[in-house]
Amino acid sequence: MKLKQISVFLENRKGRLWKALSTLRDADINIRALSIADTSEFGILRMIVPDPDKAKKALEENTFVVKTNEVIGVEMPDEPGGLDGILEILTNADINVEYLYAFVEKKSDQAIVVLRTDDTDAGIKALKAGGANLISPEELYGI
Repeated sequence: MKLKQISVFLENRKGRLWKALSTLRDADINIRALSIADTSEFGILRMIVPDPDKAKKALEENTFVVKTNEVIGVEMPDEPGGLDGILEILTNADINVEYLYAFVEKKSDQAIVVLRTDDTDAGIKALKAGGANLISPEELYGI
């Protein structure tokens, strides 16, 4: 099950992150998960939102550069080694993880990791074959 993730290019200057997030607030878009990676010049804000197309449009209308990518959402035990099992499945299938970010789901004892792999379809196939519980977009948006 593929999730749509939006990635927003942010200049590394005061107020730019706030402007992106307030744009989403004004468009009534709730953020389900996010990650930000930065350098001294710029950052990439990655987010899972319930309506990626609406979020992309709102951000682009406010001069942000936005890209949509496919990622994988996987449920894992919220315990030491939980992520290790997921990464082992992908490593054994010779699938590279480009990046990931994780969060704890507060209604259960599970955590969720969002993964970007070099081959999304192969990643999904390997994770399913390895017994991982993939998260559908509807499940993730409903958390």
